[in-house]
Amino acid sequence: MLLLEALGGARHGMPATREQVERVHDSAYLDRLASLESETWLDGDTIADPTSWEAALLGAGCAIEAAASGGFALVRPPGHHALPDRSMGFCLVGNVAVAARHAQDALGCERVAIVDWDVHHGNGTEAIFRGDDSVLFVSLHQWPFYPGTGGPGTSDETTLNVPLPAGSGDAEYFAAFAELVEPAVRAFAPQLVLVSAGFDAHAEDPLAHMEVTERGFEELGRRSAQLGSRVAAVLEGGYNLATLPRLVDAALRGFEAA
Repeated sequence: MLLLEALGGARHGMPATREQVERVHDSAYLDRLASLESETWLDGDTIADPTSWEAALLGAGCAIEAAASGGFALVRPPGHHALPDRSMGFCLVGNVAVAARHAQDALGCERVAIVDWDVHHGNGTEAIFRGDDSVLFVSLHQWPFYPGTGGPGTSDETTLNVPLPAGSGDAEYFAAFAELVEPAVRAFAPQLVLVSAGFDAHAEDPLAHMEVTERGFEELGRRSAQLGSRVAAVLEGGYNLATLPRLVDAALRGFEAA
């Protein structure tokens, strides 16, 4: 688990504490993760073993440190599908959600915006914060698609779902950002913006059907970095190992250029 710091360089992150993770997840669920004795399918998509609890705590800890430093947390497993009481979609712990609650409790950030541009709807993050007027959740995602949530008509005062059709690329994402995301985040006036940075909307990703380019991710990073005075990012999806490093690098160039 690495934390890319705002001024350059990388360092290994520190694990989150059980108390920090319990701000967003049920204790009984965390007990199950912490007590695994063998490789286990937690749900139809998510496998875990006795090392997974350590990995989950490290991922959440890197997200917390990114929120504090304005960095980019390179973590696995991802987190935005994890529900309060169970795993889902490769995700064990809601890394960005843990970081948001820590920012509110320890960093003086009363209002936090989460912008999720992973190709899948961040249903776990939404479930954790739905109805909480101190957190704005924004998700741009392919629709209809896994996990089947976040479709038309599901937004409210502090939840903005932006479903996009398969085949959407840079132009569609940029238009959605300009017309919907940027006005919503600026109106909310957050003290911290956390980005769930997934790269599975790339044209060569095997798990989705979008057409975002490397340049597109650089621009998404740039636009995200302009949404507030404090911005941090956490890696979510991205499943083409040949393209993922350069896509992350492109997004970093965008974050740094803003």
